[in-house]
Amino acid sequence: MTMTAFVTGASTGFGAAITRRLAADGARVVASARRAALLARVAADHPGTVHPLELDVRDRPAVEHAIATLPAEFAEIDLLVNNAGLARGLEPAQDADLDGWDQMLDTNCRGLMYCTRAILPGMVARGRGHVVNVGSVAGAYPYPGGNVYGATKAFVHQFSQNLRSDLHSTGVRVTCVEPGMCGDTEFSTVRFGGDRERAHAVYAGMRPLGPTDIAETVSWAASLPAHVNINVVELMPVAQSFAPFQIHRNLPAPA
Repeated sequence: MTMTAFVTGASTGFGAAITRRLAADGARVVASARRAALLARVAADHPGTVHPLELDVRDRPAVEHAIATLPAEFAEIDLLVNNAGLARGLEPAQDADLDGWDQMLDTNCRGLMYCTRAILPGMVARGRGHVVNVGSVAGAYPYPGGNVYGATKAFVHQFSQNLRSDLHSTGVRVTCVEPGMCGDTEFSTVRFGGDRERAHAVYAGMRPLGPTDIAETVSWAASLPAHVNINVVELMPVAQSFAPFQIHRNLPAPA
């Protein structure tokens, strides 16, 4: 049976790589994103297999309508990849832009909820399916300036775990993929408001993960036998590891 997947944020970065990998694996893929022109390029590589869908996951009525009106051959979704997400700013909370906070909450949390809620009933009714949520190590390990971005990814992690509990005995699987530093995407450029020089500096002198690494991880988790559920995958580039706790020293040195 040919698998049908639905990928959000599929126009660039992780989403485009995941779409291409799943199509290469033989799946039919609904590739959704806001930028139709970029989606068309992804779909052009896999004619008839990738269905481009212009969609803003933050728009709940639009999500519900899009899912309800998919072409028949793409309507029964076996794999949902909630990939759409972003980070805005790296300022401390007291200086952060509230509009950026709202955008992260709307995309990273609400958009993920809307797509999941729209697609999940069909999976449960068919007794099969797989939800893969793209989180981040930022949901587990805090860092200066991570504030709301890290909080949204902690939501993705916990929402995934709670979905597993809700979906007990339904045959529907749930996986949370939590990458560390990833290059070759728009992530840092968006975070720094289009400042490409600052974005590129984040990855200077090291080799980060790339979109194909995340696509490989999603493909692997989705390809396992139906009785196997990968709960959480945390991956980092070898060049990244854990830092010591911050310590603010403002007392005189002991005598």
